[in-house]
Amino acid sequence: MNGHLFALLGALVTLAFMFELLRRRRLREKYAGFWIVTALVVLVAAVFPGITEWLATLVGITTPVNLIFFLGLLVLLVVCVQISAEVSELEHENQALAEQTALLRLRLERLERAVEDAGVREVSPIPDVDGDAR
Repeated sequence: MNGHLFALLGALVTLAFMFELLRRRRLREKYAGFWIVTALVVLVAAVFPGITEWLATLVGITTPVNLIFFLGLLVLLVVCVQISAEVSELEHENQALAEQTALLRLRLERLERAVEDAGVREVSPIPDVDGDAR
C-alpha cells in the first residue's frame, strides 16, 4: 500500500467516524467541524499529491513529509490551546457555582435559625440537595 492510498483511507475512516459520533450525539458540532476540515485537507492532499509538493516548495521546505509533520503539529497545538481555553472557562464556571451554592447554604442556615428562634414549631420539610426532606 502506498502512502497516498493510506492517507486516503485514513481520511475516509476519520470522516466516517466523525459523522457517526455526530449522528449519535457523542460529539458536538463545534469540535467535529475542526476534525472534518482536517480530514478533508488530508483527503485532498492524498488525491492530489502534487499540492503537498507545491506547497512545500512554496514555503521553502525541501521535503513534503516535513511540511505534513509541521502542519500536523500545528493542528495539535491549536486543538490543545482550544481545549485549555475551554477547561479554564469550565473551571471558572465551576468556582462561581460553588460560591453561589455556599452563599445559598449560608442564607438557608440563617433563615432556619431565625425560624427556630421565632418559635415556629411546624415548618414544612425542605428537600435537601439529595432530595431528602430535612
